[in-house]
Amino acid sequence: MMRVLCTGLLVVLGAVASATPAQMPRGGRPNIIYIMTDDHAAHAISAYGSKVNKTPHLDRLAREGALLTSVFATNSICTPSRAAILTGQYAHINGVTMFNRFDSSRMTVARLLQQGGYYTGMVGKWHLGSDPVGFDRWEILPGQGVYRDPVFYTATDEKVYKGEYATDVITDRALDFLQNRARDKPFFLMMHHKAPHRPWQPNDEHGAHFAAQRIPEPVTFWDSYATRTDALHENQQRVAEDLTNRDLKLTPPEGLVGPDLTRWFGTKPQSVTIVRDGKDVTLTGEELTRWKYQRYMQDYLATVQSVDDSVGRVLAYLDKAGLARNTMVVYTSDQGFFLGDHGMFDKRFMYEESIRMPFLVRWPAGIKPGTRSDALGLNVDFAPTFLEVAGLPASAEMQGRSLAPVLRGRTPADWRSSMYYRYYHDPGDHNTRAHYGVRTRTHKLITFWKKDQWELYDLVNDPYELHNLYGQPGQEALTATLKAELVRLKRELRDDDQLADVQLPNGVDGAVARLRGK
Repeated sequence: MMRVLCTGLLVVLGAVASATPAQMPRGGRPNIIYIMTDDHAAHAISAYGSKVNKTPHLDRLAREGALLTSVFATNSICTPSRAAILTGQYAHINGVTMFNRFDSSRMTVARLLQQGGYYTGMVGKWHLGSDPVGFDRWEILPGQGVYRDPVFYTATDEKVYKGEYATDVITDRALDFLQNRARDKPFFLMMHHKAPHRPWQPNDEHGAHFAAQRIPEPVTFWDSYATRTDALHENQQRVAEDLTNRDLKLTPPEGLVGPDLTRWFGTKPQSVTIVRDGKDVTLTGEELTRWKYQRYMQDYLATVQSVDDSVGRVLAYLDKAGLARNTMVVYTSDQGFFLGDHGMFDKRFMYEESIRMPFLVRWPAGIKPGTRSDALGLNVDFAPTFLEVAGLPASAEMQGRSLAPVLRGRTPADWRSSMYYRYYHDPGDHNTRAHYGVRTRTHKLITFWKKDQWELYDLVNDPYELHNLYGQPGQEALTATLKAELVRLKRELRDDDQLADVQLPNGVDGAVARLRGK
């Protein structure tokens, strides 16, 4: 192991030494700030055309840098996406298919950047079960973390931030890293927010603002799932049926404590009594569903607004410190999210709202303002991208491809025209069935392999994925072509179903390994 690491270090250092001035912007290698939220759908960002909120600071990134419209998660769930981003590898290669613990001895982009001369930091939600490695400094939430009075772990201790809000604390700690960084090195900072993850607890200011808003329902809110497979009908992430008392911020009856209180918070109410015009009104049926959607979205969007404020604080610091020009600021989420789309919340399915990731990048020294691209990007591409802009080679183990030329407005002629997706957690949370598939620029083919059921969508004529064409007359040739492409991608990516039916144990929602059992 030591020989391997040393060899890797020599390779990295050799790459730095061989980098020519033409490869680097004036001022040397760029700093990199990677800001990632949890479950932030691209269609809740106004730069992406949101109809439900405004995000001025995120829009600034798009205006002053690049916006990519077709970046996707290869497994739309928190822990696998984080592992893919760190390693540049698909889940079947890095071993993180669901909520199992990440093997910290693996190669990561942070470790390679650290070995290559970067001062590295990690602040916020880690959610990989093992202690972070490859970072000179880290401060992380245990497991999912909490919004209020958050606890943070470091390599040596833990601290409770009483009376504070997680998004603000993460921002404060990130700014502290920047202010107290090693000044003789470029820096790489991973800044991971908990927001807007469930249970969507906003701060008072933004909570009050959105509570007074009426959020428009998406086009597919009342989707009947006609023509779709059993998997969609069986899912348990529906706004109408599956939001809990906790999600809806309902007040428990007096006297409930302990397990009884826990059960009450986890109950999915099928009627709710509210006060309207001074009178008690009991909501059921369609009226209740609409009310639940408003409660969900008001809180979700309020947590997003705090994140937008956070990005504004980071940009202001870079401007004031004179670091803006040669600092690459990346904003993304670990996957997409259903905002009432198809009547759902959460993610996991291979539908567009779930797998599409926002990807905004500002780097004045390297990216022209207003750059736009629809090139197919993946979360496994992030690590090779950071290494390339740092003047370092990607590890041969990485399966992604650097997005650097795309960000510079020069998409290579041989860029990918299709992507591979695989979700393993079956039935798991929300009873979402395991599936994999291929997405091209125009079509999508999905197989729920344990059920031997398929879905086929024409993304050009049916962008909302309402009409499953699989098995329909006239679709035979297209289906055969997509199945062949799916087989090709599986073979190319070395997925031989090695983890298809393995339900790995949950190892990420407790404390990090160092403090487990404390």
